[in-house]
Amino acid sequence: MPRSKSASDRPLRDQIVESLTPDDAAAEHARLEEEIAAHDARYYQEDAPSVTDAEYDALRRRYEAIEARFPDLRDTESLSEKVGAAPVAKFAKITHAVPMLSLGNAFSDEEVVEFVARVRRFLNLPADETLCFTAEPKIDGLSCSLRYEHGRLVSAATRGDGSQGEDVTANVRTITEIPHVLKGDGVPELIDVRGEVYMDKGDFLALNARQEEAGKPLFANPRNAAAGSLRQLDSAITAARPLRFFAYAWGEASSLPADTQIGVVHAFGSWGLPINPLTILAEDAAGLLAHFRKIGEMRAQLGYDIDGVVYKVDRLDLQRRLGFVSRSPRWALAHKFPAEQATTVLEDIEIQVGRTGALTPVAKLIPVSVGGVVVSNATLHNEDYIRGIGGDGAPIRGGVDIRIGDTVVVQRAGDVIPQVVSVVLEKRPEGTKAFEFTRHCPVCGSLAVREVDPKTGKQDAVRRCTGGLICAAQAVERLRHFASRNAFDIEGLGDENVQLLFDADLVRAPADIFRLHERGDELRNAFLAQRELRAQQREAETGKARKNRLADEKRQFLGVENSPCGRDQCQAPRPPLRRHGRPARCCACGGDAGGDGGGGRPRDHSDGGCIGGARPRESPAPQAAGQ
Repeated sequence: MPRSKSASDRPLRDQIVESLTPDDAAAEHARLEEEIAAHDARYYQEDAPSVTDAEYDALRRRYEAIEARFPDLRDTESLSEKVGAAPVAKFAKITHAVPMLSLGNAFSDEEVVEFVARVRRFLNLPADETLCFTAEPKIDGLSCSLRYEHGRLVSAATRGDGSQGEDVTANVRTITEIPHVLKGDGVPELIDVRGEVYMDKGDFLALNARQEEAGKPLFANPRNAAAGSLRQLDSAITAARPLRFFAYAWGEASSLPADTQIGVVHAFGSWGLPINPLTILAEDAAGLLAHFRKIGEMRAQLGYDIDGVVYKVDRLDLQRRLGFVSRSPRWALAHKFPAEQATTVLEDIEIQVGRTGALTPVAKLIPVSVGGVVVSNATLHNEDYIRGIGGDGAPIRGGVDIRIGDTVVVQRAGDVIPQVVSVVLEKRPEGTKAFEFTRHCPVCGSLAVREVDPKTGKQDAVRRCTGGLICAAQAVERLRHFASRNAFDIEGLGDENVQLLFDADLVRAPADIFRLHERGDELRNAFLAQRELRAQQREAETGKARKNRLADEKRQFLGVENSPCGRDQCQAPRPPLRRHGRPARCCACGGDAGGDGGGGRPRDHSDGGCIGGARPRESPAPQAAGQ
């Protein structure tokens, strides 16, 4: 029998910290330090994280566990002593008079209970003495420090590496929620107000729609959008982005208006700074955890992304006694939500029809951030899953069905499609009814049936439309499959454009794709109508009219106008067609595009040109979208 691998046989990254030798620990510590530093740069400097919060936190915790077991590995250059990442060179630098540190994290109720107990032990408080904490939502945005002198905003900086941040003063002045002058009683001569710049979920979705329309990259989540918008060299770009701000802390101050955390924050509000109304006081761990659960249930309705709740000792004199350890204060803690799950409300159930006629229920959700990605749709698999019945016929979720209006827990892991995993039954609205799955195709009206497997005699879990190709949904899905990466891999003919061409009666069967060059004007008009519809929708949503409107003849449609194939006698206005594992074919004339381009990848016109005319393309094929 093959022996099981011992700890020494496994890669260091897979070995538990307790099993590491001193030499192994040093090697693993160095590897983690390099990996974490790279992630910090992508998150803080480039606003483009490549791992989820959960994956990053796991790396940090392993790094810190190694240092705890092997203290000699920790020095002044250790990541445990650092915050964030160095400011980007393109910005001027501002040195923080009081460093902007980070917070320690908790991921379980037990860690919160221990935090409260640890604070009480450090302060040597009697068991009957009340110790109050504030609890506030942890905003998932970009930390920023606003310096006010004599009540006037004089500078603004990002966190940077905690000691130095990027000068974003001009950009911050464009954020309408941040006052240029503080008003009211008790404004000190000097104060650094600290808080979070963020973007509302609705504004984020609208921004991404504009990015897509302009052919620009989409933002993964509101945090990235906010950070990317604030860290612009051109403040006009920032001004066009709907950024917001919550104030919750301070740095250097000539005086303070109160002797408690919550008192100072309330003073911020009286001076005109936006503060979070969900900040409360709690007297023990039970109160903190109750607020944590309440905020978790409200998360989807908040309108902005949060990734946990922050707890702080309320009395400022006790904060000073507690002091700091490493890069974080002893008197504060960030209690983080599980990164791959979130609670939201199911607003509707939509039945989608696939290319094989399968009817798939999709949950339409109030958008919520799950694992760093905004989720508004989730699969419900099939009608049995909605009813609380598994594939083997046994109950799932305790037999609880899923209904429109339910508060549900959504889960996302890796690249898996988000799914509804449970129902918060106690929050189910009165009068909700069990979802009745349709017996007819929602697109063509044909009968939808659950067939019986002749071999097993069991009923299929999936209900299918019997309409075949008379069903528009099936026809569109088959066209999408034909043009997809795993079939003919037609660049520029993605899901949205297939639907557009089908609705415009330009492509109803695969053969129609190869005749599009004969209908260039109709193709252009279809794209033009789509763009105009989107623009009108944005005007209706925002209430703002377009500043500039190009004449139709000046609009560019790169995918329509600039994609001739390489055949001399063929100037088809379409993107190239590539077929994996065999010579590429021109999408207009069917000419061979020159065989394999190396590395197992079939060559398109930009590689060698259509053999029909042997004229190589001068530029790679653009996407079929307006510009």
